[in-house]
Amino acid sequence: MTENNELIRLSAAALAEKLAAREITAVEVVQAHLDRIAAVDGDVHAFLHVDSEGALAQAARVDAGELTGPLAGVPLALKDVLCQEGVPTTAGSRILEGWRPPYDATVTARLKAAGVVILGKTNMDEFAMGSSTEHSAYGPTHNPWDLTRIPGGSGGGSAAAVAAYQAPLAIGTDTGGSIRQPAAVTGTVGVKPTYGGVSRYGLVAFSSSLDQAGPCARTVLDAALLHEAIGGHDPRDSTSIDKPVPPVVEAARRQDVKGLRVAVVKELSGEGYEAGVQERFDEAVELLQELGATVTEVSCPHFRFALPAYYLIAPSEASSNLARFDSVRYGLRVGDDGVNSLEEVMSATRAQGFGAEVKRRIILGTYALSSGYYDAYYGQAQKVRTLITRDFQAAFEQADVLVSPAAPTVAFPLGAKLDDPLAMYRQDLATIPSNLYGGPAMSLPAGLSEGLPVGLQVMAPTMRDDLLYQVGGALEAALLDRWGGPLLASAPELARA
Repeated sequence: MTENNELIRLSAAALAEKLAAREITAVEVVQAHLDRIAAVDGDVHAFLHVDSEGALAQAARVDAGELTGPLAGVPLALKDVLCQEGVPTTAGSRILEGWRPPYDATVTARLKAAGVVILGKTNMDEFAMGSSTEHSAYGPTHNPWDLTRIPGGSGGGSAAAVAAYQAPLAIGTDTGGSIRQPAAVTGTVGVKPTYGGVSRYGLVAFSSSLDQAGPCARTVLDAALLHEAIGGHDPRDSTSIDKPVPPVVEAARRQDVKGLRVAVVKELSGEGYEAGVQERFDEAVELLQELGATVTEVSCPHFRFALPAYYLIAPSEASSNLARFDSVRYGLRVGDDGVNSLEEVMSATRAQGFGAEVKRRIILGTYALSSGYYDAYYGQAQKVRTLITRDFQAAFEQADVLVSPAAPTVAFPLGAKLDDPLAMYRQDLATIPSNLYGGPAMSLPAGLSEGLPVGLQVMAPTMRDDLLYQVGGALEAALLDRWGGPLLASAPELARA
């Protein structure tokens, strides 16, 4: 194994330790990851834009001592839905092709201030609408475990970059599972923080009451370190929670679940879940019991309505948010020949700039908000959301955390569900309830089914993100001991790369 290969396989925590001890330089680390991207991204297509010059300049500042912090000098891949000043930001859409924001998102600014090195922007389903990263206007991302399969979505680019050792860390966003479902099918760790725990300022909005940025990593501790770096109150985000970030790093290092009450959600397992996924989940739950947790089962009866409620609320908010892409202020402009009216230019721009899935959801949302249908659709969906929140609250009276499979299947072949939107939507069966509630949730590797990763989901009460990391850290340590090393070491495509 070459020196570069050794560097790219280190965890973010290990890299940070070596960088702080001056055993390696940030420029070395960044160059090793840029070389890896050049070597494998032609096959994986995790990145839409690689900022080599900017990354090396940031690394040089770290080496000069200008930037310090727990993750200073560690490379990161940024989902292309977060603004980065002067760097192309497309949200996976043609309608924003070539747009360079004049400002940084709060998440981006905090990463820069912490000395984290942003390697580039990752591929995603257009405007974060999808479960496979096949709805990107710039072509699909491929799963590093099997290049013929999907990496999940909408944040498949971020998850694939981490799984393919192109970056030790990445940022994703999660509206209905877009961090956790890609983590599940790529054998990585993905966390949706408590809604409002990480600023949404500078995040290109899909569904404002659901969107949440969060960490993608290869270990629970790495995710915790990144969570701590990006979390906290932001006065520029009206939904930001004015409370300290929960002690996630301390919790990840605790690796102890003795006496913790863990509940399996009855409605999020069994029917609709592949046999291999269910088996790995059941084994992981048994392991939690062996580690000293008390395991019970709870029923959350309204969770079965989460999917239809989500697909009324999210498209309705998308219909409103995406109205800003009007060909006037920024982005694509089609049909402006001096003859067509503004309405005709706007129509032509949206027809050419938006993809089929985005158009489908805008139409759905516009219908749900239209006169005479608002109460029957959007209003009713919000009532269901309240019932789901009450289910969570009742469950957390009986348990400290809830668990379920993170996705109902392993990664499916590219193209397998493109012609069946409902089948695609069902990939988020297990993840959507936490978004509707607003609580934190994590996916971490639970083993393999048919040679492909399975994810286990941990859900916690709002602002108890630390519980995710406590459970995740303990389970990860036990599983690594059982497997004899990281799950990613057994990925066949990665072994050949």
